[in-house]
Amino acid sequence: MKILFSLLLVSAIGFAQNPSGYWDNVRTTNETITLKAGEKKFIKSTDFPEGTTELAFRITLLDDNEKLSSSLVSLLKSIPDPSGISQGTAGALFLATSIKGSDKCKYAVFTNENDAKHYLVKGETKNACLLQETPVNKDAKLFNQKSTCMSSGIKNLWIGFESDNWVMNEKIVLEIVPWVDYKASNGWTNENKKELLSNVQTQSFVKHLDNKDLFLGNFINAFSKKYKYSEYQKLLKVEKLAAIDSVIKQSLKASGQMSSYLGYIREDARMLNFVKKTDEAIAKMQNEIMDTNLATDKDYGLLGNLYIATKQFIKAEQSIKKAIEMNPTEVGYHLKLAHIYMFTDRVSEAKDIHRKYQKNSLGSMKSWKEQTEFDFKQFEENGFDTSNFKKILRVLD
Repeated sequence: MKILFSLLLVSAIGFAQNPSGYWDNVRTTNETITLKAGEKKFIKSTDFPEGTTELAFRITLLDDNEKLSSSLVSLLKSIPDPSGISQGTAGALFLATSIKGSDKCKYAVFTNENDAKHYLVKGETKNACLLQETPVNKDAKLFNQKSTCMSSGIKNLWIGFESDNWVMNEKIVLEIVPWVDYKASNGWTNENKKELLSNVQTQSFVKHLDNKDLFLGNFINAFSKKYKYSEYQKLLKVEKLAAIDSVIKQSLKASGQMSSYLGYIREDARMLNFVKKTDEAIAKMQNEIMDTNLATDKDYGLLGNLYIATKQFIKAEQSIKKAIEMNPTEVGYHLKLAHIYMFTDRVSEAKDIHRKYQKNSLGSMKSWKEQTEFDFKQFEENGFDTSNFKKILRVLD
């Protein structure tokens, strides 16, 4: 027995060092009622806090003037974690009380008030989640999430008592202490997580990620740490969207999916431009990439192309120069800058660029001259000013 006690003590110390939650000694139920002979009454528990995963439950009948030697809360200080030792022998020893009266009672536990009222009026117990039909003078239980008395969403219990004493009154002490799990206390149940993920999974970029499951797992973990479910529910619709978007960017980075996300945005912008929705393409690049400080040289280069397509040459120049600053070896950016100079009547500066790079090939495997001629044809088809084309082409002949 000494060896068993030592092992249990070591277990208790181990759990105390790394608790997964705490016994809530504030939101406890501690009620004393007196029953007349043969009488029935019920007690509604205190509201269980968010994240309650276990309930320590004790009933004690006392003789007149008798008091409990120690409260259930004080006993539970020796039981740090209900997922461990308290479900075994140690838990039973701690929960038992040496103080009890000679009176006895029956009791039933219900998960809603209507069933408790039916118990008082008609004695119905068919909907009880726990029924003690044999009269007892004390009892102690530990409810966990597998118990029907702890089904999802339960915030209270109603405990109905029936006196087994047919001569004298009897005094009953009911104590219920909730165990609050740190992780569960944020309110993110599986159903709530599914609700949140449904808002993310509808976004078109998700299916284009290289590993969407890794991203989604990272997202739900990051979001549930940043916001409690109750906090999320209180946000306005626009605030929810902003909150989701901020964590999306964070999770893309953490899950290593940022590269495939950026690739999707770029391709979507190119397709919008292809169908003559260039303003939408610019807005997408600006909102999704540039404004979030995620842009690479590719993004500034693409944005510069879009500005050229809409003849916004000042903005185009700013974007292309930023792309060159980030990646000066990408020859294509220099060609785009030469085009901008040509359209803004800085022909001599455009010629200087053409002379410097004309012997280079581009990523498309076209020569500098071939790509220039191709671009000029596209510009002409789209109504650009062609007056300086010949001046540039002479440099390349």
